[in-house]
Amino acid sequence: MPRPFPGLSAALLAAAIALPAAAQDQPDYQRTGVADNMPVFQQALKARLTFPMAWSPQVKDLPAWRSAGRDKLWELTLQAPDNTPFQPQVIAETDRGSYVARQVVFNLSAESRVRALMLVPKGAGPFPAALILHDHGGKFDIGKEKAIQPWGDTPQDAARLASSQAWADKHFSGRYPGDALARRGYAVLAVDALGWGDRGPLTGDAQQALAANAFNLGSSLAGIMAAEDARAAAFLAAQPQVDKRRVAAIGFSMGAFRAWQVAALSDAVTAVVAANWMATTEGLMVPGNNQLRGSSAWNMLHPGLLRYMDFPDVASLAAPKPALFFAGEADRLFPAASVRTAFGKMEKVWRAWGAQDRFEARMLPGGHVFPQQEQDAAFDWLERQFGGLRAAR
Repeated sequence: MPRPFPGLSAALLAAAIALPAAAQDQPDYQRTGVADNMPVFQQALKARLTFPMAWSPQVKDLPAWRSAGRDKLWELTLQAPDNTPFQPQVIAETDRGSYVARQVVFNLSAESRVRALMLVPKGAGPFPAALILHDHGGKFDIGKEKAIQPWGDTPQDAARLASSQAWADKHFSGRYPGDALARRGYAVLAVDALGWGDRGPLTGDAQQALAANAFNLGSSLAGIMAAEDARAAAFLAAQPQVDKRRVAAIGFSMGAFRAWQVAALSDAVTAVVAANWMATTEGLMVPGNNQLRGSSAWNMLHPGLLRYMDFPDVASLAAPKPALFFAGEADRLFPAASVRTAFGKMEKVWRAWGAQDRFEARMLPGGHVFPQQEQDAAFDWLERQFGGLRAAR
């Protein structure tokens, strides 16, 4: 009769059979590997996240520290340098009183020629400028139209206008932040991120496949967004109507992440306003948080970045540029205690630069919105930061 366990000695087999039932119920191997969308050994992995490239009081050469951090961030985007000529073309225009709204086509990258919305004040200029970076929100039919009011005569245009107005009503007190800035005398640019608006169609379920296929192509969804935002900032700063010394990146939610990221990456951005996206990794790694669900998080996760820097460390690479951060006490996506810790880390970096007067972080009583009162406060702050610069005539 064949042995039931070939290769197992009679003594070992007898010992295994003789184990008490209680011991057999407690195996010495891992039966559960995943809990709350995290590996069960997450604490061991977290312990390795020491963020060695974060600022510390031991940093003596701040420009060198910033340069090294920026180089590492660019490396982890998996994107090649891109100096493709923009070759812009205005394809439509409408008069909005004190400013003109334009549809501008330009080469956002070597691979993508896109249609953007741009607002330009009337007059000689050059004008201060704002790159407005749209949010995520799981809403893909509009991107740039979340920031600037669209127009047109086709049924598709009408549907897009209705969709964007509903979004403005939900998050921005019923107005378009880009148009509000244009009325103040700013040139404003908004561009669709990959998957939104003209550059869709994308759905919530398809995001993970898109991110995976970006990796299959040797690229990264988050890296594409970062590189394209830097290109958009360079395009805006290069326009003859724009005072390149006064170019702000402004965003809400994912747009806020994009705003402080592009301020860290690009010299074309000279100030940043970020509403409702900042916290520490530790604070975001809690059950139920959006960052643990995949989907939208892929646009904000560079492979390997957290081995070197935390989110507030990356944002601190923008120092000593003027920076204003908003957060909501009732924002369920960003735990208030974690937000305060992140703000505290960043404030120390601006202070190290001797630029503490250029950094401001405000905890407000609201949730995940950017209402008119906050917009006005942010735009007033921006004018104060830019007020010492006279436009060249």
